[in-house]
Parts: sequence; structure tokens; C-alpha cells
Amino acid sequence: MAKYKKLLMRIMSGQSDANIPFVELCNLLLALGFKERVKGDHHIFYQDGIEEILNLQPKGTLAKAYQVKQVRAVILKYRMGGINNV
Repeated sequence: MAKYKKLLMRIMSGQSDANIPFVELCNLLLALGFKERVKGDHHIFYQDGIEEILNLQPKGTLAKAYQVKQVRAVILKYRMGGINNV
């Protein structure tokens, strides 16, 4: 769980959006309660009660920076990622 908290802190700081490993970002979203559907290289994350659908694709082994920003916006909007959530 500490691994997810570290990653969450990196995402929320916004200083390393281009250096977030794609697999770790996907695992964080799953830990936050999102469900995942995969179609090709598109990983689609959704959750009941959350309006936004996150459609992520890898750029090599990393997540795309603009998609990390979208994830951060959803986490902030719905106040996810508290100590009890991760």
C-alpha cells in the first residue's frame, strides 16, 4: 500500500507527469476502486458514481502526461486517494 501512496503523491505533485509508469498508474486506479476494460491498447477505467471515464494508452512503458493530468483531475474532483482509500 505504501507504493500506491508514493505514486499518488507523485501524481498529485504534478512535477513528473511524463515519468509515471503506465502499469503502476493502472494498478493505482484499480486500488482506488475503478473497474478496467481493455480493448487493444486502450485501458478504460470507470466507477459507479463517477461521471468521467478514463481512457488510457501507454507511451512505451510510461503513461502519457496529459492522461496523468486527467487522472489527477478526477482524483481531486471526487476527493479520492485518502489514507483509507489506498
